[in-house]
Amino acid sequence: MAHLIQHTAAGEGKEFVAPDAVLTVKIDAGHTDGNYEIFEVDAPRGPATPPHRTGWAKAYYVLNGRMIVQIDDDGYDLGPGESIAIPPAALHTFTVLSPSAKFLVVSLTDGMGRFHTDLDATVPHDRAMEENLAKVREVLARHDVTVEGMERVP
Repeated sequence: MAHLIQHTAAGEGKEFVAPDAVLTVKIDAGHTDGNYEIFEVDAPRGPATPPHRTGWAKAYYVLNGRMIVQIDDDGYDLGPGESIAIPPAALHTFTVLSPSAKFLVVSLTDGMGRFHTDLDATVPHDRAMEENLAKVREVLARHDVTVEGMERVP
């Protein structure tokens, strides 16, 4: 029986640049039959994306730094070694409180990888977010992601 094995060494993996962080793919959905993905996220101090909902469940595990994870009306202060599960469709975001934070995201399905692949390819990295809003809306319309305050493109 052949098995799909993926080994990703420290410092390696495909990178996606998001407006609020750099995500490195450590395990891609192609090696898990689309069941899950693992990302290493490096985020600077400050707020991340506005509260948003995704169609897939995910969990965060903090490697270093400190962050507040907001899920619906509750906030959770997380430091190294702490984790949190985020159900699908829950309104959520995070704010990094330390100079930076590094955490793992285990995401069920291949939705997060498809979304970030599209976002990285579509939205220019050298422009301010205000200039990219139309492009971000286009990406949102193609995926099971909604951002509070951003209506979907028809």
